[in-house]
Amino acid sequence: MNKTNVVYLLLILAALVAAVLVWNNRYLTTLEGESADFAVRDTAAVNRIFLANMNNNEVLIERQGDHWMLNGENKAQQGKVDQLLETMYKLRVRNPVPLASHDQVVARMASLGIKVEVYQQVYRINLFDRLKLFPHEKLTKVFYVGDVTKDNMGTYMLIEGADQAFVMHIPGFRGFVMTRFTPLEDDWRDHVIFNDKLADIKSVELEFNEQPNSSFRIENTGKHSYKLIRTADQLEVAYDTLRVLNFLTSFDDVRFEAILTNILPRARQDSIINSPFLHRFRLTTHGGETTQLTTYSKKVLVGHLGISEDDAEIDVDRMYGLLNNGKDLVLLQYFIFDKLLRPAEYYEKEEPAR
Repeated sequence: MNKTNVVYLLLILAALVAAVLVWNNRYLTTLEGESADFAVRDTAAVNRIFLANMNNNEVLIERQGDHWMLNGENKAQQGKVDQLLETMYKLRVRNPVPLASHDQVVARMASLGIKVEVYQQVYRINLFDRLKLFPHEKLTKVFYVGDVTKDNMGTYMLIEGADQAFVMHIPGFRGFVMTRFTPLEDDWRDHVIFNDKLADIKSVELEFNEQPNSSFRIENTGKHSYKLIRTADQLEVAYDTLRVLNFLTSFDDVRFEAILTNILPRARQDSIINSPFLHRFRLTTHGGETTQLTTYSKKVLVGHLGISEDDAEIDVDRMYGLLNNGKDLVLLQYFIFDKLLRPAEYYEKEEPAR
């Protein structure tokens, strides 16, 4: 037998061994049951994730380029999406739900569970992950996430159409994963208010309602060229370059603490929005996009002391904010905004703030 024939024979044997291993792996998986196959092995191919519960809370997370969108309107938190993908990749069976409690677990899952649908990009022809042809989106996983086990170390889950529920966990992780599948939109919303680089900013206007003489506008007039305008008298003044640049570069990552739109009663929100505002930001990019943020004072929450919010002291750590053309009321921290709330005189070259 010549060397060529030996090589061909070895290749054929290797192919047979590979086929047997693949068949054996599928056979073992079948023995374990498709009802236990929760893990998503190729998270890079996931395009959409749909989460819903029986209380009509629904979340659709969709991949769009380098980011994820939430219900087609807002950006989703990248960190939370990454955590969810990692969770689905690492999910493993801890044990089947015992027969004695199985019906009860499934009944609770039917009323309190979260439905999860995973859509992935797959190929009609895929040869060893090298030749991939005819891509299309496919619903690859549908399962239900229930509540947690008594030891708080596992989560009940059930594949749609299966008869057997399982306790799922992540090996090496102490805790449960139920909360990572939340169907509440506010839990997924990206908290970014401003995310603009210096080169993208055309103008920033800051209005102080109670101190109008402190209001100002900074405009980009060319490469590394700006002008500072006091809006009270529309007078252009000389500015401290370093301070202006520090102000503008501070808009590259400004976030709110929490969304209050679905937490505070509507009457309370209207009361806040109709009260005199504190500050108003208007940032416009060279692309023509404008982001407006209006802030309002917040009272310290001391209801547990029998004192109403109206009679309480002003909160020196937090304030309210209104975003997205008045659609979203959010909670802001002065720790984040103090560096952005300096008055016009701070930036004027002749009279730097002391």
